[in-house]
Amino acid sequence: MWKKMSVKHKTTAKYLRWLSSFSCRSGSDAALRQDKQTGSLKNKIRKTGKSKRLPCPAVLEHFDRQYSEELGDLWAPARAVLLDQASWQYGVMLNRFSSVTNITQILLSQGFSSLLPQTDVSGELRNDASTVPNSTHQKGKDTLSPHFFPKCPPEAIGLLPYITSHAISQAHQSELPLNFPHSSLQCYIHPDPLRFPSQAHRPGQLKQYYLLNAASLLPVLALQVRDGDKVLDLCSAPGGKAVAIMQSATPALLCCNEPDPHRRDWLSKTLESFLPPSLSSRVMVSAQDGRSVGQSEAGFYDKILVDAPCSNDRSWLHSSYRHQGQQRLEDRARLPVLQTQLLKSAISAVRPGGVVVYSTCTLSSLENCAVVEAVLNDFPDTEVENLWEEIVLPLSKYFTFIALPVHKQIDPKPSLRPLIGSVSSSYHRLGILVVPHPGKTWGPMFLSRIRKKG
Repeated sequence: MWKKMSVKHKTTAKYLRWLSSFSCRSGSDAALRQDKQTGSLKNKIRKTGKSKRLPCPAVLEHFDRQYSEELGDLWAPARAVLLDQASWQYGVMLNRFSSVTNITQILLSQGFSSLLPQTDVSGELRNDASTVPNSTHQKGKDTLSPHFFPKCPPEAIGLLPYITSHAISQAHQSELPLNFPHSSLQCYIHPDPLRFPSQAHRPGQLKQYYLLNAASLLPVLALQVRDGDKVLDLCSAPGGKAVAIMQSATPALLCCNEPDPHRRDWLSKTLESFLPPSLSSRVMVSAQDGRSVGQSEAGFYDKILVDAPCSNDRSWLHSSYRHQGQQRLEDRARLPVLQTQLLKSAISAVRPGGVVVYSTCTLSSLENCAVVEAVLNDFPDTEVENLWEEIVLPLSKYFTFIALPVHKQIDPKPSLRPLIGSVSSSYHRLGILVVPHPGKTWGPMFLSRIRKKG
């Protein structure tokens, strides 16, 4: 269903197999597979069970050496969270293209709360879209009736989020700064490690929600996608962040790129599960080697997300076999080169004045700030934007943030800076890092926003 771009494949089969081994995503993974329990949805909400997998000794030993030095006292609590899968929290991102009233009610009744303030767009809906009755939703199904979208022009699609009650919205907004960007993206979280059952893929029907590590939404928020933007999700599979982008706005184009054929099929299925067919003209799937996009599409995009392949700390720590752990540690040493190439390619593909958000789900400074530093050195026409007031301050209630080192022109020492109130927000930081912590088990997630000067 989703339009595929015709591209020349520059990747080798060996590279694709290696690339596909890096499952650096925080969406519906093996831990979030379909819950086969019977009964009502409310009864299926449960605490995360105990992990059946033991940590890989080689990976744990490597993490202890590296992160004890890089994180200091923060490594011990982070380590405890990563080892205890029963403590992991899960966010529920609602799908604004599906009827979610019943899901919202269940979430609220079970003690979930909205992570983000919602935009009240009821007065902004075009072509009388707000007058569409609720009966257009199929009763008991998580999709919209077939006759709904043909009556609605493409520019109106994406402007139909489910709006939570005014009282709930007002109560949550009062907790956040006035300058916090409102969004139609909805994510509900719980202070305890409760988990909704996942929904199976059903052709022709839209899922109502996506289960994810809530920290994975931060790069999408930092991207600040607006209606009409041309957006590239450079390393898109399995598609959770692409879905989040489409929950946030209605871009003129969202290109979801994934070179590996198996992961690309996964990506296409995710898009089909969450986006209506009416959006297929705006959303397309490409299969380019991300390292060549900067040449083939130089200066074309307004916003680019580089959610790079990385050494996913959560999954790699629980490598099934010692041999697999050793192989992953060897692969880990090669990742920064690939990540730097991808980020450089993205910088070349974004227009002057546009932004690139680089993100990973690892704590490793070699894959995070070192990559950003290398790219800044090679692209003097770029600058890192400060995410302190935009992301850190409004959401510090939910996430444990670390500010990474400032640019070498200010402070050449590559050390982490814990976020404390006395640290000036005017520092030119390389990015921010979400560190798992008991009670706030989100992350790891690193993000940095780089603007290409106009």
